[in-house]
Amino acid sequence: MEQQVNKDAYEFARYCYPDRWASYYYQLREVIEAHPRSVLEVGTGDGVLKRYLQSNTQIEYQNLDIALDLHPDIVGSVEDIPLPDKSVDVAVAFEVLEHLPFEKFERALGELARVSRHAVIISLPHFGPPIKFSFKIPFLREVRLAWKIPFPKKHVFKGEHYWEIGKRGFGVGRIRRVLKKHTVVDKEFIPFENQYHHFFVLRHKGETQHTL
Repeated sequence: MEQQVNKDAYEFARYCYPDRWASYYYQLREVIEAHPRSVLEVGTGDGVLKRYLQSNTQIEYQNLDIALDLHPDIVGSVEDIPLPDKSVDVAVAFEVLEHLPFEKFERALGELARVSRHAVIISLPHFGPPIKFSFKIPFLREVRLAWKIPFPKKHVFKGEHYWEIGKRGFGVGRIRRVLKKHTVVDKEFIPFENQYHHFFVLRHKGETQHTL
C-alpha cells in the first residue's frame, strides 16, 4: 500500500466539513459502546478520534499508518499489520479501505480481524444521490427519513479511492459477502447527517454481542 494522502489534505477548510463532523460522532459512539480496553485505528486522519479517546476515556489508543509525515504510533500497512494476533480489543478503519484496490480489501479485513480480540468497526464511502426528509414539531420527536437513489455509475480512480459502495460492480451485497467471510455483521447503518459514509460493526464468529 502506497501513501496517497499527504498531511496538507487534513487542513480544516478542506477536510473538516460539517458532514464529516457528524461521522466523528458515530465513530466515537461505536468505539465507546464496544467497551474496549484497547483500540487500534488504521489511518491517522486528522486525529479527532485519538484526541477524544486519550483525553476523555481510559481506552489505550494506538494508530497505524504508512505515512511517516503523520507520525503514527506504528508505521505499517493494513495489508500486513505488524502486531501479534489478538493484540487489541477493537480495530477500526474509517474511510480507509477504499484506498486499496478491491482485490486487497479482503486481506486487509482479515488483518483487522486477526489483530482484534472482539470487534472490528469500519466505514466505507457509499455513492448515491440521497433523498432526506426531516420534520420536527414541538414536544414530539423529530422524524427523519433518508434513502439513496441507486445510480451505479462506473468508478474512475482519481488518485485516492479505488472503489466505492454503490458504484458499478460494488453493490453493498458484494461488500457484505466479503465481510461475512471473516466476521459477523453485528450492525450497519448510514448516518442521516452523512449519507456518504456507511458504517459496519463486526464481531468475531462465535462471539456474542454481550462480550464486546
